[in-house]
Amino acid sequence: MEKSLQLSVSIIAKNEEVGLRRALESLDGIAEEIIVVHNDCTDRTVQVALEFGAKCYEKKWSGFIDQKNFALSKCTQKWILCIDADECLSQELRNSIQEFILGVVQHSKVKGASFNRCCFFLGKWIKHGDWYPDRKLGLIQNGKANWVGLNPHAKLSFTDDYKQKFLHGDLEHYSYDKIRFLSVKTLQYSDDFILNNKFKSHSCNFYISVILRPLWRFIRGYFIRCGFLDGAQGFVIALSTAYETLLKHGGLWESRNNNLDKNPPSNFRKGIKNE
Repeated sequence: MEKSLQLSVSIIAKNEEVGLRRALESLDGIAEEIIVVHNDCTDRTVQVALEFGAKCYEKKWSGFIDQKNFALSKCTQKWILCIDADECLSQELRNSIQEFILGVVQHSKVKGASFNRCCFFLGKWIKHGDWYPDRKLGLIQNGKANWVGLNPHAKLSFTDDYKQKFLHGDLEHYSYDKIRFLSVKTLQYSDDFILNNKFKSHSCNFYISVILRPLWRFIRGYFIRCGFLDGAQGFVIALSTAYETLLKHGGLWESRNNNLDKNPPSNFRKGIKNE
């Protein structure tokens, strides 16, 4: 029987009863403490968390970064593993985490560990292109890191000059099961990008933003990073990434030239009026 570690698991969730159960099953027996911060749940997310002995905290939604930092603040163990409710540990990663925590030297500068995330998309594990390997810092010593970034893109960052170790094994991410959901998320991410960058001073050229950037992202993801090896799913991902790039940088260019729609030609107004 496996011995639980000096490990807290930090999760935020909203209406994630299916994914959360899968995540908690993959953690069963490895962690001393599981923290679930939830908001506005209308399904059985909280009940599922309680079934696995998790400590549940309800917090009004205040953005990914603030929610995740709140979850960190509730962790009491020496080590903290941060995952999302739609992620779970592969057996190899689970073994790597155990070996790392049991083997790390007490006074070492190593205060965390990173690992790859592998996405399950349209019935297939994605192993190439822009989605893999998606390496992330996800295991930290308590008090040595926090969540930073721009919502919704949060990332763990050390509070000092600490080192991290890379662990073998994938964090399994059960992502979008329909192309439509990917499209919705693409629109959300592009809107957030434009909002966060609209007033920053950097060049925004039409040909680069609208033509070259999206084209390069498709070529890089599909050909250079071998996204074509993931079949139809790889093509959809590469095309979606290029489209998201168009929406982000094309939309930013559009916002910097916001007089484009202020003075439509007279025949345009007449055309609308006559329809």
